[in-house]
Amino acid sequence: MPLQFTVLASGSAGNACLIQVDGFGLLLDAGLGPRLLASRLDAVGASWNHIRAVLLTHTHADHWKDKTLAQLYRRRIPLYCHVDHHDVLSNYGRAFASLSADNLVHRYDAGEEFHLAPGLRCRPLPLCHDSGATFGFRLEASSDLFDPPVVLGYAADLGSWDAELARALANVDLLALEFNHDVDLEYASGRPPYLIARILSEAGHLSNLQAVALLREITRLSVPGRPRHVVQLHLSRDCNRPALAAAAARAALLDAGSGVELYTASQYEPGPTLVVEAPTNGCASAPQFDFLLAT
Repeated sequence: MPLQFTVLASGSAGNACLIQVDGFGLLLDAGLGPRLLASRLDAVGASWNHIRAVLLTHTHADHWKDKTLAQLYRRRIPLYCHVDHHDVLSNYGRAFASLSADNLVHRYDAGEEFHLAPGLRCRPLPLCHDSGATFGFRLEASSDLFDPPVVLGYAADLGSWDAELARALANVDLLALEFNHDVDLEYASGRPPYLIARILSEAGHLSNLQAVALLREITRLSVPGRPRHVVQLHLSRDCNRPALAAAAARAALLDAGSGVELYTASQYEPGPTLVVEAPTNGCASAPQFDFLLAT
């Protein structure tokens, strides 16, 4: 069963990704207003009519918008979130109460696998970030119990990582991972010291070097040929450059001897739709290097 993954927006001004499996459209985060989100969906050949659920990583304002939650309510689209998200969503918006009252809010728990749709399983992965409960996800799509699943790993908005997270993201076909900042650019940015300290903290955001270290460990733990795709997420507009992030990831992947398609996501335009299918023999193939850079 193929899985399609499209970054609609990634960065501090708003985050949203579209995942499509067998006609089921999932928004991972909803940090754009409904009209802009509709425009980004239209640009990749989709629409609100394709969306069957929304999955929330955490409650920072660039990952959800109250007007977009109101759109979910009007369209009867369920929202999946952690119980610790409820207070923020209720206190800083009106739509969440309506969703909850109509049983359109579904809870997930750290580390506990659940089904978003037939053939689409999700395991929430706790991340270290200063938003309280924050999660990445491991999603597996398969048509039945006997077919090898297509696996997506997603982790953004984290200031540090550990061996448990690396193991949870091993052996994925597509890895979407934060490459937020270059440390030298962060220090030279002219930002207030408290903001620099926050970004660089263990509960802030991953630097290029931290993301590369995590990528190396994930690759080391994975079978040859996985991951097949790497998508770089949440680049800082002021403290990173797409070329810097891509060069860092490219070096790590070349060192690991892993064939991969590399894509650097943008805040301002949707990326290409990456279509990932399970290999017919149940083992990941190792395609030739094909590095794509989108800014």
